[in-house]
Amino acid sequence: MSAETKYKYSDKDLATFKKLITEKINKANHDLELIKSAYLNDHNNGTEDTSPTFKAFDEGSAVMSKESNSQLAIRQEKFIRDLKTALIRIENKTYGICRVTGKLINKKRLELVPHATLSIEAKNMQK
Repeated sequence: MSAETKYKYSDKDLATFKKLITEKINKANHDLELIKSAYLNDHNNGTEDTSPTFKAFDEGSAVMSKESNSQLAIRQEKFIRDLKTALIRIENKTYGICRVTGKLINKKRLELVPHATLSIEAKNMQK
């Protein structure tokens, strides 16, 4: 194995990761649309004719639901941004290289966390 091979993934590997990340982006966008749809539909939950006490409780629940949906949407948007940034690293052929150690991030880690920029070694150093 040449020194160059140790410090970057092959074009074939990058193409495989690109496919995986593109699929994850598509799924994440779909999930984001579901979250946004749930957020928009939260206000109409069929409790208009129930008792005032239950309605007050339900409105509090709806506010909590909107907040948690909003937080989910924000996290999902960040995940999508991170995945798109990973695609840029693939195009630059810097994908899979730990930004701390400069070594290749393990393939299994990248399959599980395709937007990872740190190897397990570097991640453990942060603790």
